[in-house]
Amino acid sequence: MSTPPRRPDAARNRTRIVEAARAALAESDHVHLNEIARRAGVGQGTLYRHFPSREALLAEVYRRDVEELVTAAPALLTAHEPVEALRRWLDRLVDYAEIKHGVLAALEPAAWQDLVAHSRNPVEDALGRLLDAGKAAGALRTDVDARGVLQLVAYLGRLDRDEWKSTARPLMSVVLDGLRRRDAER
Repeated sequence: MSTPPRRPDAARNRTRIVEAARAALAESDHVHLNEIARRAGVGQGTLYRHFPSREALLAEVYRRDVEELVTAAPALLTAHEPVEALRRWLDRLVDYAEIKHGVLAALEPAAWQDLVAHSRNPVEDALGRLLDAGKAAGALRTDVDARGVLQLVAYLGRLDRDEWKSTARPLMSVVLDGLRRRDAER
């Protein structure tokens, strides 16, 4: 039995709630539902109809960000050369990691461990696709894989919120430089 489609206004409200939660998480790990409802321009009842708990809302933010990150890889490869596509994807990964940090800080360990377990393979597959394209083009090292790169960038999760803006993107540039073949043109 499938779920009936949402009314357009209900779908818009749900999207606005998720976007408001994402914006709040980018600013602070301490997310209050009444603040999210206010930012989204909806009442508390509307928020709770869509998301019966804080954890349900934060999990939805996380799932949507993973989905956007994963679907970005093929679109970026279609629009850009492999290294540029990878650079743009890694830039998105920085944004995703910032929100992920906020979500994970706001959830109980059991809830976030389940979210991370379900997102690891799709994100790894998306990155693998980008790396494979760069390797095939002769622009990226052949001795690295997606799992290794994700382990390397996992360090971003250790950055404090106050050092995020000044440190995350420069570190990701170092990662990208390290992935390039030394004999490839830059």
